[in-house]
Amino acid sequence: MTEQDQKQLGSTLWGIADQLRGAMNADDFRDYMLSFLFLRYLSDNYEVAAQKELGSDYPQLEEDDRRTPLAVWYAENPDDTAEFEKQMRRKTHYVIQPAYLWGNIAEMARTQNKELLSTLQEGFKYIETESFASTFGGLFSEINLDSEKLGKGYEARNAKLCTVIKAIADGLAKFSTDKDTLGDAYEYLIGQFAAGSGKKAGEFYTPQQISSILSAIVTLDSQDPALGQKTQLDSVFDFACGSGSLLLNVRNRMGPNSIGKIVGQEKNITTYNLARMNMLLHGVKDSEFDIYHGDTLINEWDMLREMNPAKMPKFDAVVANPPFSYRWEPSEALGEDMRFKNYGLAPKSAADFAFLLHGFHYLKQDGVMAIILPHGVLFRGGVEERIRTKLLKDGNIDTVIGLPANLFFSTGIPVCILVLKKCKKPDDVLFINAAEQFEKGKRQNRLSPEHIEKIIGTYQFRKEENRYARRVSIEEIEKNGYNLNISRYISTAQAEEVIDLAAVHSELLTLDDKIKVARDKHNAFLKELGLSPLP
Repeated sequence: MTEQDQKQLGSTLWGIADQLRGAMNADDFRDYMLSFLFLRYLSDNYEVAAQKELGSDYPQLEEDDRRTPLAVWYAENPDDTAEFEKQMRRKTHYVIQPAYLWGNIAEMARTQNKELLSTLQEGFKYIETESFASTFGGLFSEINLDSEKLGKGYEARNAKLCTVIKAIADGLAKFSTDKDTLGDAYEYLIGQFAAGSGKKAGEFYTPQQISSILSAIVTLDSQDPALGQKTQLDSVFDFACGSGSLLLNVRNRMGPNSIGKIVGQEKNITTYNLARMNMLLHGVKDSEFDIYHGDTLINEWDMLREMNPAKMPKFDAVVANPPFSYRWEPSEALGEDMRFKNYGLAPKSAADFAFLLHGFHYLKQDGVMAIILPHGVLFRGGVEERIRTKLLKDGNIDTVIGLPANLFFSTGIPVCILVLKKCKKPDDVLFINAAEQFEKGKRQNRLSPEHIEKIIGTYQFRKEENRYARRVSIEEIEKNGYNLNISRYISTAQAEEVIDLAAVHSELLTLDDKIKVARDKHNAFLKELGLSPLP
């Protein structure tokens, strides 16, 4: 499927959402749309695997037979279903019983079946608790099928669901939907909902072009990026993972089976569920990722609270787009926390450095971390200055990248990317000023592929370029009070043209002579005509 087809599929689904959500706000309707898309993906993937497993025993149905082939096979082979499901769990990592497959749900919607709502409720519960080896408790907790927003009473809600699911099924039927395409459509919808519903949705969505930069940075060789991309990562961690798009970008760049474990944490329950669905929908097996619901700042995850250095998890790559200048409650106990103890606590008004230090704490000695933060972290004083100074003196800040304003759905402020390492070869800091290179859009500015590649290439080969990139010594940064404001180190001002005063004077004299000659000639003509000459 071409990129144009993928966009068309995304647009079709967004059009359905826009048309059918009625009085329901976009955030609520998003959860229904994405859940049904998720069910469609799980079903398609499962049925393809089932056909492969059953081979010639897989039922071939007549065109007008609206049942799913698996429903027919289950009915004809009741004694073999347990062994079949055991095999499917081993190969596909999950099982979906025929009644809950998308094909059956879509057929119930088409025929306005009065049992659709109750079947969906049972199906969602089954997927949460029985489908996978790992239980995905609460995966559909944000989708209230008994909500009055769907309609008053069971019949009205059932009818509304029939309409929505039929429209989605019809919309998808126009496209050949392999798992990659559905995954792309899912990402497109998340982006559209983020754009359409403002700050609330934008908080959990990192624009793809920024994800591309971060994922490229952390997948390059951490000690010498010029050597190119690593072939394997043991682990990657995003401690404020939102919908999981950053983690998926890292996986996409590395390729399947090249990351040992994908680990994420998310505080918001809606986006935590979204991230888990997003992983599965992009073909990441349940054994390959671990997304945890909890508060990062108070370290609300037992796995990360491990005090034994030999058992404490450490990650090859850390990526993050935490909420900007988030208000938090730095307590006395947190002051003794192993993450902050040697640095100090970020101020109550802005947890930016608290997020940074959390991720940095769990970075391996030879790992690399890339984090998106507001520009204020580069120059604000007080405790932030002390944290920044220590990181610089310890040689942990590798690169500072300034990005254009208005790249995000949720805020128009300019942001920066900080690249951190516990061990780095260069004893300078690379500054990249990419703030003025972008394509202007109606709502958001965007980075073109050329802009992205230029940033990545400049980081990879540590290239310097006038008014764009410069390597700055720690001595120079020290003279500037450990202030990392990019404009202190890279001037973007165009040099004014030097004016040659002697040449200008000579030119003025020449012009004066030409004017005198022209005036005398003009006066001669006036005299012949008997008119008064010009003074």
